[in-house]
Amino acid sequence: MEHTAVVLVAHGTRDARGAETVRRLAQRVDGALPTQEVALAFVDVQSPLVGEVLDDVMTRHTSVAVVPLLLSRGFHVDVDIADAVAGHPGSFALAQLGPDPLLATLLLERLRKAGAPSSAHVVLAAAGSSRAEAAEDVEVAAEQLAAGWEAPVSVAYAAGTAPSVPDAVAAARDSGAPSVVVASYLLAEGHFHDRLDDAGADLVTAPLASDDEGADAVLAVVLSRLGSS
Repeated sequence: MEHTAVVLVAHGTRDARGAETVRRLAQRVDGALPTQEVALAFVDVQSPLVGEVLDDVMTRHTSVAVVPLLLSRGFHVDVDIADAVAGHPGSFALAQLGPDPLLATLLLERLRKAGAPSSAHVVLAAAGSSRAEAAEDVEVAAEQLAAGWEAPVSVAYAAGTAPSVPDAVAAARDSGAPSVVVASYLLAEGHFHDRLDDAGADLVTAPLASDDEGADAVLAVVLSRLGSS
């Protein structure tokens, strides 16, 4: 489907570091799409919200691709973004960023860069959602990560869903894991990522888009979504 503009939709955060990470990611996408207008919107906490951005962008374009900068399905994808698109004929939503093999590769690189031993039990830490489809996506992401990791990989959530990250870390230690590493399955810095440091793990990896290497990998996923539209 042809489109002349792209609206990136992030969750939103009050954390200045996370907001800057998302802003830099949007700049990368803009630089990779020199012939298209690229705008950044949010579904919570920050403004402008996705509906407001579509109100503006669609005064100049008749076809707009909406890309969720979110790692799994859930309320924000299935309700907030879907409702905004439904209210703006000519706009269409693409799939969320995860799960994706490119992100699994990035997670493995994060683990190695952090110095995680190959024998470490990895807890993949996602944000959490009350919706079952979100958990399904995270489980697939964990399977993709486990395919490249020698030791066990389990899933936990920073909020809203069990098991919590501290509980998953404790369970891994109780199972006899020689070390436990938390792999942050979060896009940017913020409250959820900060909570991971208190989970009792030996190491915590950086958020996915928090450096140039990670932002380039996330950009590749965004471009793959757009290329398949």
